[in-house]
Amino acid sequence: MIPQIDQDIGISVYTTPYPSVNGKIKQNENDFSVSEVLSEKALSSFDNSEGHAVYLLTKSGIDTNHALSDIEKRYGILLKSLGLKDANATTKQYVFTHKKLKHLEKIEGKKYSAMRVGFTPKPISKKHMLGNVFEIMVSETTTPLPYFSDNEKILNFFGYQRFGSRRPITHLVGKSIIQGNYDDALDFLLNFSSKYDSEKNNELRKLISERKSESEVIELLPFSMDIERNLLKQLDADKDPKNAIRSIPLKLRRFYVQAYQSFLFNKTISLAYEYEEELFSPTMDDVCFDKNFELGKYQNDPRQKLAIPLIGHSYYKKSRFDYYIKKILEDESLSPKDFFINDFQELSLDGGFRNASIDIQDFSIQQNLVKFQLSRGSYATIVLREILKPENPLECGF
Repeated sequence: MIPQIDQDIGISVYTTPYPSVNGKIKQNENDFSVSEVLSEKALSSFDNSEGHAVYLLTKSGIDTNHALSDIEKRYGILLKSLGLKDANATTKQYVFTHKKLKHLEKIEGKKYSAMRVGFTPKPISKKHMLGNVFEIMVSETTTPLPYFSDNEKILNFFGYQRFGSRRPITHLVGKSIIQGNYDDALDFLLNFSSKYDSEKNNELRKLISERKSESEVIELLPFSMDIERNLLKQLDADKDPKNAIRSIPLKLRRFYVQAYQSFLFNKTISLAYEYEEELFSPTMDDVCFDKNFELGKYQNDPRQKLAIPLIGHSYYKKSRFDYYIKKILEDESLSPKDFFINDFQELSLDGGFRNASIDIQDFSIQQNLVKFQLSRGSYATIVLREILKPENPLECGF
């Protein structure tokens, strides 16, 4: 039985044969840790002279965006990351400056610290990131954890946090923006209550939805609802939903549209798997990633990994997955050209590719401590979903 939350984000299959053991994660602060892994080439480029400062950011109880925003406010230093890390984990990741200036050696906040590890002549980029190492404590299992290995066949779904976890709306906001339904986008952002969210948050959503004016509820919102507060201020100023959407930081607006693209990807590989397409080994005429993560046609190389199209206005149609993508877009009342967004051209998506399956390395289970490394862009919660098969993922800490 596939949980409803999985279906809400486009996931409708399991691909491993093991039974449910339920179990919980993230029950304590140190139960879930993740550390970025950079290439040797990137690490060897760090020196102590000058260039773009690189910091190792360690945090817990705060997500990457809020940590970097706080650093900018407190220290006036604008830092970029290679990827977003969840608030509900202890994480270590590399962040860097885009300007060649002398910067502080150490930065500290309540829920984070950043130590400068060196300088680089050019900013580091996602191509320098090999992946992430995870250490996860699983508690309250009903039976022992199954024996897993590096060779398990697991589809490369986008995970719960991509869609908002307890309030899975990011893809719904993205779809509304793509369709030009800005009132709907604001309704999801401000008013939508989730059965998975806390009672307190849902009460606040009710206050927002029943407001007689924006100003009367702005001061009642907690720090964690900074996006909602800013939207209400903008609506209080001019009542224009398009301007309110435009007031959201560009990176976050892009995230919403990309989340909808991610939802469609999840739907695509779910449907293809249900139709018994081969998703774990490429075949003739498939597009593949090679060992250097370069795209190319299938060449009977065992190191190649099957690549699935990501939908955009210029998405690649000449694949065996076009049938499923067309079917999904028809159900969604959309076409690829809709991903060119006239009102917000900076949010337009042209398409791309993503690995069909997850590449797991160095997998081990010691009692209930699970360790493994994943390539950049793959989600640990998707691996754990196959191990635990929880009846209610969000109640189990996902």
